[in-house]
Amino acid sequence: MAPVRRAGEDSREAAPRTLGDLLYADETKARATERDWIALVKSIANGDQQALYILYQHAHRLVFTLMVRMTNDLATAGELTVDVFHDVWRRASTYDPAGGSVVGWIMNQARSRAIDRLRFEQRKKRVKRDLEGASPVLETADPERIIDVTERARMVRGVLDTLTPAEREAIERAFFGELTYREVALQLDEPVGTIKTRIRTGLAKLRSALTGSTGR
Repeated sequence: MAPVRRAGEDSREAAPRTLGDLLYADETKARATERDWIALVKSIANGDQQALYILYQHAHRLVFTLMVRMTNDLATAGELTVDVFHDVWRRASTYDPAGGSVVGWIMNQARSRAIDRLRFEQRKKRVKRDLEGASPVLETADPERIIDVTERARMVRGVLDTLTPAEREAIERAFFGELTYREVALQLDEPVGTIKTRIRTGLAKLRSALTGSTGR
């Protein structure tokens, strides 16, 4: 049984020996200070996986709750929560205490992730509706125009199926998610040059289909 601390006793004698001891302390004991959280992020920046695990254990519920509220989907919330801590692992060296608390920094990344996903899903639905000829504009359009649009939609769907998974993912994130090359590269953990090549190659295939050329 742990010794009871007496009044007037030097607080340092009862203090946890390690940061992990402090972070896993009972709710009745002193909580970790912002300095402790900053120390964790610095350790993560130096490649300390245990520090990331500790940070995850104490912040993932906050992130997951926010994700559920924003996406209204448990599976998506779980996926994005993992993505957020992957971002923390990769971006720990960029954290600046002057810009706000560690928790605030993490939650900002979480909000950004959720917003990106919502935009991605919304644009994906709009594109799908257009490709399927569900646009209300087509209801009053000239029959020949409807046939032309429908044919182009069929061609686009066909060429999308010919893209490699990497090309398709890069294009979807860039255009459906409204992300820059750099943002796509960060999300996929790939060099910016690689992302540019994938997108350009995929777009070339799309252009070939829309102009009537096979491009092969």
